[in-house]
Amino acid sequence: MKKIRKEIIPAVIAKAQNELENKINFVKNLVELIQLDVMDGKFVPNNSIHFDFKLPENKCRFEAHLMINDPERWIEKNYLKVDTILVHSESSNNYKEIIDTVKSKNKHVGFVLNPGTPISQIERYLDEIDQVLIMTVNPGFYGSPFLVEMLDKISELREMRPDLDIEVDGGITDKTIGLVDRAGANMFVSGSYIIKSQNIKGAIDSLKKILGE
Repeated sequence: MKKIRKEIIPAVIAKAQNELENKINFVKNLVELIQLDVMDGKFVPNNSIHFDFKLPENKCRFEAHLMINDPERWIEKNYLKVDTILVHSESSNNYKEIIDTVKSKNKHVGFVLNPGTPISQIERYLDEIDQVLIMTVNPGFYGSPFLVEMLDKISELREMRPDLDIEVDGGITDKTIGLVDRAGANMFVSGSYIIKSQNIKGAIDSLKKILGE
C-alpha cells in the first residue's frame, strides 16, 4: 500500500487575469499545489476563472476544480495549463469518456462529489481515477459553512479505498482540518482561510501544524 501524503492546497477564485496572478503570487512559494476554482455562473451561482486565463511562471502544480457545465469542452481547450482535472460527477454522465480523455493527455483526473451526491455514483470508477474531492460545503463561494455531516462520507470512502487520494474542499480552517484529517482525508483545500488571511504563511503553517507536518 502506498504512503498517503498530506497536502495543504490553497484555492483561488478570480474574476480577471490580474486577480488570478495576484492570488497565485501570494502562495506560490509556500505550497506545491494550487487549486484553480473554475465556475461558469450556471453550474454554481458564481463566476471564476471563466476566461482565457494564463498562469504565471512558477514551480507549483495546478489542479482545476471544474464547477461548470460541459466540462469536456473546457478540458479540450485548457488541459495543457494544469496537472490535474477535477470534474463534478453531477455535471456530466460521461464518466468513462472523461477519464480516458484526461489520461490520454497524460494528466491526472478525479471526480468531485457535492454534499448530496453519494459515493455510489462514482464507485465503479474508483480504480481508474487518481483522487476524489469531497465537498464539505455547497460549492461556489469562499467562506461557506462547513458541513460536519460530510465526515461520514470521507470515512466511508477511506474504508473503501485505503490508498486513494481523498481531497476535501469547503470551510477548511484551523477549527475543521483536524476533523477531516481524522476522518481519512489527506488533501486539504482551503480558500478564504488562507487567501483572505493577513498572514498567509502563518495560516498555512497553522494548518500544517495541526496535521503534524
